[in-house]
Amino acid sequence: MLLVCRFAVTDAEVETFTARARRALELLTAQPRCLSGRLARATDEADRWVLVVEFESVVAYRRALSPFEVREHVIPLLSEALPDEPAAYEVLAEATDGAVTDHTSLLAQDAGTVRLGEAAQPHSTPR
Repeated sequence: MLLVCRFAVTDAEVETFTARARRALELLTAQPRCLSGRLARATDEADRWVLVVEFESVVAYRRALSPFEVREHVIPLLSEALPDEPAAYEVLAEATDGAVTDHTSLLAQDAGTVRLGEAAQPHSTPR
């Protein structure tokens, strides 16, 4: 599972933002089954940053967000991410040394048509 959060950071905010992002990386990567984390800056737009953290699974990601210190420091930072795209992605293919391994999606087949709270009841018009 990948957590991908993009940020717009002004020059005046860079020092504070990077300190907060580094702390978020320390806290998240210290959690069980967190595989790695990265903070990167766009090369073509200096005010764009991305925080990417890889977890073994969705369960590992959710558990990593549970400790108080993570909720206190990481969640506020993540809430400042740009809102124009999702932040959590499941890995469907990965490659190492030229070999690609496919993974089965854990999303339900109707995930794109059933809204939260609709699964337990029939609806005549899917979204």
